[in-house]
Amino acid sequence: MTRFPSEQLLTFATVLSEGTLEAAARLLHITPSAVSQRLKALEQSAGRVLLQRSNPVQATEAGEVVLRLARQLAQLEADAGAELGLPAGPGQVAVPVVVNADSLAVWFLKALARVPKDLGVVFDLHRDDEQHSTSLLRSGTVMAAVTATPEPVQGCRVEGLGTMRYRAVAAPDFVDRWLPGGVDGGGGAALAGAALAGVLNAAPAVDFDRKDSYQRKFLNTLLGSPVSVPGPRHYVPATQDFADAIRLGLGWGLVPEIQCGADLDAARLVELAPGRTFDVALYWQRWRAESRMLDALSTAVLDTAAEVLLPA
Repeated sequence: MTRFPSEQLLTFATVLSEGTLEAAARLLHITPSAVSQRLKALEQSAGRVLLQRSNPVQATEAGEVVLRLARQLAQLEADAGAELGLPAGPGQVAVPVVVNADSLAVWFLKALARVPKDLGVVFDLHRDDEQHSTSLLRSGTVMAAVTATPEPVQGCRVEGLGTMRYRAVAAPDFVDRWLPGGVDGGGGAALAGAALAGVLNAAPAVDFDRKDSYQRKFLNTLLGSPVSVPGPRHYVPATQDFADAIRLGLGWGLVPEIQCGADLDAARLVELAPGRTFDVALYWQRWRAESRMLDALSTAVLDTAAEVLLPA
């Protein structure tokens, strides 16, 4: 069986984390030439190309397998050191995690703050849509993910976190311009169902990015069938700016209930379809391997989610 030296695995993982050989060399306190030699030796041992020399570098399909090995080895070494009582300096262990933007803005940082400081862990956060985050687990880029996918990725285990509830909202000026009849007595648009869906599809919407399908899916539920031609939309790829764009009347959109509740109470926003919420079930997927670090992180994430999210 082929054995991969730990320094080669560490170098490989560092290059992928930092994006270039030069950046990895600075972090490892070796020369770029030494980094290149270690990578070449690792590829010779594996018998195939592991790294695409792009900018930034990327792992090949075979490289993703080796990256998972490198991450797992680093995790096991850190856990062993902790069990032996060896000192863990600040930032000694980096734990890569992928999380969706709304969770990151609303509750996830609170969970990270609960992880015991004596573990000496730093977090390498990746932001991606909850519908797509499991791809980073499969590639070995991250050890854990907040995701909307309940099926466990190979080598991972999954636990339910709860439900993030969204409400369709817009600024009062937007309602006056785009919704005939204004709002009903309950504070929502006078139109309903398919009629409301048709008007909203013709009006500008705010999407987080081109992966964001929530506004379109919400219209589909109102219409009872898929929207054939999506209407005009703004793309605002930052959670706070996304909500601000809606408050300023650029368009309508779905905002987490916990973020828009105060604005609805103060009439700074109008709920467009009272009683028609958009709920997203979230899950926590992590490597199945036993790990003190991942166990502590998982406990913090699950406890915090239970306080913030609705029951699944």
